[in-house]
Amino acid sequence: MTSTENRESANARSTRQRSSALLTDKYELTMLEAALADGSAHRQCAFEVFTRRLPNERRYGVVAGTARVLAAVQDFVFTEEQLEDLDFLNEQTLEYLRTYRFTGQIDGYREGELYFPNSPILSVRGTFAECVILETVILSILNSDSAVASAAARMVTAAAGRSIIEMGSRRTHEYAAVTAARAAYLAGFDATSNLEAARRYGIPASGTAAHAWTLLHVDDNGMPDEKAAFQAQIDALGVGTVLLVDTFDIAQGVKNAVEVAGPELGGVRIDSGDLGVLTREVRAQLDELGATKTKIVVSSDLDEFTIAALRSEPVDTFGVGTSVVTGSDAPTAGLVYKLVEVEGHPVAKRARGKASQGGAKAAVRLCRATGTAVEELTYPFGGEEPASNGFTTRALTVPLIRDGELVDNLPTLQESRDYLAAQLVTLPWEGLALTRDEPALTVRHISQ
Repeated sequence: MTSTENRESANARSTRQRSSALLTDKYELTMLEAALADGSAHRQCAFEVFTRRLPNERRYGVVAGTARVLAAVQDFVFTEEQLEDLDFLNEQTLEYLRTYRFTGQIDGYREGELYFPNSPILSVRGTFAECVILETVILSILNSDSAVASAAARMVTAAAGRSIIEMGSRRTHEYAAVTAARAAYLAGFDATSNLEAARRYGIPASGTAAHAWTLLHVDDNGMPDEKAAFQAQIDALGVGTVLLVDTFDIAQGVKNAVEVAGPELGGVRIDSGDLGVLTREVRAQLDELGATKTKIVVSSDLDEFTIAALRSEPVDTFGVGTSVVTGSDAPTAGLVYKLVEVEGHPVAKRARGKASQGGAKAAVRLCRATGTAVEELTYPFGGEEPASNGFTTRALTVPLIRDGELVDNLPTLQESRDYLAAQLVTLPWEGLALTRDEPALTVRHISQ
């Protein structure tokens, strides 16, 4: 096992010592009580996670948070202390919850898979009682993580191979910052500024100094001493560090940085101004000073569109904060959890604008011989795969939980990260566009 896998495994063990059972909505438990009363609680059902539409201008989504969902399902165990707080429930319901363990089946798209409207991302099968009370915790994880990963994947594509660092911890909830860093890393970001995410998930950590460090250093007359700040940072971290050069005048900051560190300076960071113009000027200045290998790092409210606009500029690394941890103005993936089957019979919602396709489903993706995806097909779960019509097929639905237990050999975060990178190149080139409205692929249901 690698150190990252050991860390992930240890984190999974510590997570399972905590209960996720109250990460739910009250109506899940009131429905449970009513179902226990009328006898419908034990009907065999299938629930499905999918989205009816992609948010904003996205043409694909990225499944993220699957490993966290599976851990939350296993942690969905009520403690006596929790049950004491559920005084709105009767004794029959409390007794059911006291011994509750999910014993059903979960299948779905693996973490790092692409999805589109009506893709059956997750299928949860078991009794109505044991499945219905998982809705909120499943959706809260998948909606948040998938929104971040979907935004981050677009940024990775826009960066065209250049490094991206996640640095948005201060722009979201303190624990959401940790899971957002994980989702961004899954999508292809190279590092995070968040140390808890680095510890918990084995993500490389990155960071040097802020403007406060430069402002801290003043001379005997109380005047700013940028060189002293740079020298102290070099003394502590070595010449390979990245110096923040835009606290005062950028041109003077670059000059001071190279004078202090020499031509082997690792990098300079620019956090303000017209980044396109400034990066060209700074690159020319660095080269003139002999610092031809010094990298340029840019930050300052970047998103996929500003990153794309800077693609032709001499930028080596992008630092992204607010737009990635908030899902780039789409803080939810729009995923829903709907009952689609009862005792083997398809059921479907018919409400206007919210219709669903009944029946538990599996999915395959059709690809050309070159590997380019052309269509996604869904079909009744457990049925025969639809004809490929000359295309190659790839099964999307895989087992995740069997009889309440995790299946063996679930992928690590690194494996899911590598898998997503491979899937992105299967999209037709126009499918990676940032500004079109229609999804990159259509999802079509094949009845059997």
